[in-house]
Amino acid sequence: MIKPRRVLLFALLALPAIAAPAAGQSTPADQVSTPTKGALYFSGQTGRYLVDGTWYFRQDAANQGLTQHFERQTSLDGWSPVTVPNAWNATDESDQSDRGSIGWYRKDFTLPTAPRATTWKFRFESINYRARIYLNGREIARHEGAFLPFEVVAKNLRRGVNQLVVRVDSRRRATDIPPAADQVNGRPGGGWWNYGGILREVYLREVRGVDIQRLLVRPTLPCVKCDSKVLFRATVWNGTSRKKRVRVRGSIGGVRARFRSAVVKPGKLRTFVSRVTLRHPRLWQPGSPHLYRARVSAAGSGGAISTYNTEVGVRQIRVNKRGQMLLNGHRVDLRGASQHEDSPDHGMALTPQQIMDNVSLLRQLGANVTRSHYPLSALMLQECDRLGILVWEQIPFNRERFAAGSGTLAVDDAIATSKAVRAKALGLLRAAIARDQNHASVFAWSAANEPDPRPKRPERDYFNKAVATIHRLDPTRLAAVDLAGYPNMPQEDTYAQFDAVGVNSYFGWYPGSQGTLEDRQDLAPFLRQMHGYYPHTALFVTEFGAEANRSGPVDEKGTYEFQRNFLDYHLDQYDADPYVNGAIVWILRDFRVQPGWDGGNARPSPPYLKKGLVDQFGNKKPAFFDLARRFRDTPPLR
Repeated sequence: MIKPRRVLLFALLALPAIAAPAAGQSTPADQVSTPTKGALYFSGQTGRYLVDGTWYFRQDAANQGLTQHFERQTSLDGWSPVTVPNAWNATDESDQSDRGSIGWYRKDFTLPTAPRATTWKFRFESINYRARIYLNGREIARHEGAFLPFEVVAKNLRRGVNQLVVRVDSRRRATDIPPAADQVNGRPGGGWWNYGGILREVYLREVRGVDIQRLLVRPTLPCVKCDSKVLFRATVWNGTSRKKRVRVRGSIGGVRARFRSAVVKPGKLRTFVSRVTLRHPRLWQPGSPHLYRARVSAAGSGGAISTYNTEVGVRQIRVNKRGQMLLNGHRVDLRGASQHEDSPDHGMALTPQQIMDNVSLLRQLGANVTRSHYPLSALMLQECDRLGILVWEQIPFNRERFAAGSGTLAVDDAIATSKAVRAKALGLLRAAIARDQNHASVFAWSAANEPDPRPKRPERDYFNKAVATIHRLDPTRLAAVDLAGYPNMPQEDTYAQFDAVGVNSYFGWYPGSQGTLEDRQDLAPFLRQMHGYYPHTALFVTEFGAEANRSGPVDEKGTYEFQRNFLDYHLDQYDADPYVNGAIVWILRDFRVQPGWDGGNARPSPPYLKKGLVDQFGNKKPAFFDLARRFRDTPPLR
């Protein structure tokens, strides 16, 4: 098993305190830095530099920055020093904080040493939500959407000091994913707190003529004892002003991949494909997560070259006719906890150490599966690959409804909104698969969380296209959807087409519509009903949990004792059901969800959701230790 490198990761944690600049002062010389060579995660192109050190930030709640041209300012008046990643409202629990605002980030830097013909790209791992990128006073790009990376060619660079400015707008609209949402009482709502800012790291990446923008290395396994066929697909960009004949070479596990050379026109993309055979491969699975390192290089005339490294695992995922998922020919019995990227001090802009702390909690819990409402950080996915923790990956398409003419929208506006949102969701799905398709840990692509149980035509259209998209782009993993579980939920052909259905199960916690969830003894019949509805689909419990923020009677909701009893009862039902392939607790760690949150707890701790096995400060609740013992006694493969 490949062990993760820690050198850069821990070096970032020892940043010195940053003094505020004097009024009227431009960026101090000692704060104009050169990005640091290296990245927090292994997979990707060589020639990555972390844009670290001191950044500057200023709030723009009045939205005056565009007219006042913050992007051209040389003075630091009104700017405060920060480090990136950064959520500007990380400690602000007001309603306005959750509604969103506008903030500006600025970084003065010099380029690393490189040949003069080098092209540079910025890579932003996650910005929430709308971003406008400026370099040396000129706008070079715009982007919308969080949780997935985007890259920008760094036009207008200088030899000396360069100034990167990013305007971030976290105010949500009806067509955003996730959208603006209000509670019944008019306070802001949603599935998690709306943190504004540059939420993950930023890289500067050197491109010497040609660039491998994307690399797919996909092993397939016809049978458990078969040789593995490995598909290489490299997408190469010619960043020069002349056409180039590009030669591509690759390898995996000591086996060379051969590609046909081809001419790539200036500024254009071309895909290069090769297939190789890995004989007698070592398989990836929980408890034995073997990874192969793959490497691909593209070389163009005149010395242009690009190299991309990644790690992949050989494993087979399928669903049998009884709706049981098989991993390398074995039935699975997965146990774990979902997670949110959230902390009391940094909000969603977690430090590398905080990400590794969550990895450690999963290991201590004995989890072999995890889940989130959005694609997790690349560092977290890397660690899941290396530790054998499976990932149910979901796009942030949470409780969306497509009802033409609903709310305050006219019918025509609602239809247009529905089409726009569906198009964005499918775009997010494609982008998530493109980023994470090499990760051995990812076993399912979930198209939505808790959609309409009775989907209308727009929903049916979206899900039909989502399933087709997943099967076309990645036939080796499961197309999935997560449904809110109720005893009276209908059977729907729309959801039967998925390979896997997740059920969010809160029997005995929430009352549900007309009290349908109050009796936890209805859980076992409900599970049998769901298997009857979808007999050929792999059934997972993707959420179950209870709030806990104090000690008290076992029959009092909100106590540690109630949470322990609740989770034990649910796990007993899941252990006894042969068609439940996995159960994922909601959630690993408490997080901010929305103002006034009570979550069914008579004595809540708003705005925190307290269903975590660990509180927001990292203190383990009693249920954590109970589940750790149970999970150790539940082998992931049968």
